[in-house]
Amino acid sequence: MSRGRAWALRLTGIAVFLLLWEVVGRIFGEALFAPRSAVRGRRAAMIGAGSLPMALAGAVQHMLVGYLLAVLVAIPVGIVVGRNAAVATAVEPILNAVYAIPPVALVPFFVIWFGLYFEARVALVFAMCFFEILINVLQGVRNIDRGLLDAARALEVTGLALYRKVVIPAASPFIFTGLRVGIGRAVNAMITAELFFSAVNLGQMLKNSSNAFDTASAFAIILAISLFGLACQEGMRFTERLVIPWHHGSEA
Repeated sequence: MSRGRAWALRLTGIAVFLLLWEVVGRIFGEALFAPRSAVRGRRAAMIGAGSLPMALAGAVQHMLVGYLLAVLVAIPVGIVVGRNAAVATAVEPILNAVYAIPPVALVPFFVIWFGLYFEARVALVFAMCFFEILINVLQGVRNIDRGLLDAARALEVTGLALYRKVVIPAASPFIFTGLRVGIGRAVNAMITAELFFSAVNLGQMLKNSSNAFDTASAFAIILAISLFGLACQEGMRFTERLVIPWHHGSEA
């Protein structure tokens, strides 16, 4: 499919979605399902007053800290577990068991360990991102072409040099996939944390909107979160193209 046709289909899909949103909203009424026009007006008012940008800026703080901590831990752990059969045999059953636990189920423990504020929100973001990144790193490290490793050893590339020159570059597409999936989960965790712990920023705004049956404000906040998440993922795609252009060139 040509790029022009792809863009035309995307724009058509968005236009149809927005039209349906407006029609359904007008049928059910603003109290139940605010139409797009009402949401647009409320969003403009929130942005003009500064409440929505300030709340988003506050929410992003714990999201970034939790996501960066997950990246710093998941990538080295994934590389070590993926490249060492003995370590993998020892820890994979534990990792699989913990992965099966929904992160939200850990909220009571996070409250006990970290309280209800910033640290607890960071912990939940970390928990919701960590395994998404780890699994992709593991798969990337394990799917490296054996021929590349044999060629590197034949050239006496061993130890840390082997990881730096062969393992990490070869696994980079999988690593970036994990980073992209992880940033999406981080945005999800950002608002989840603000709803489950002490309600602040966007979470507080959402709760206030729902208590007042103000669906237009609630949709405006949700739309802002959605667009922010989309921007984060597209930013990660752009970074991936800059860092490993050879991968995307091979796909063209």
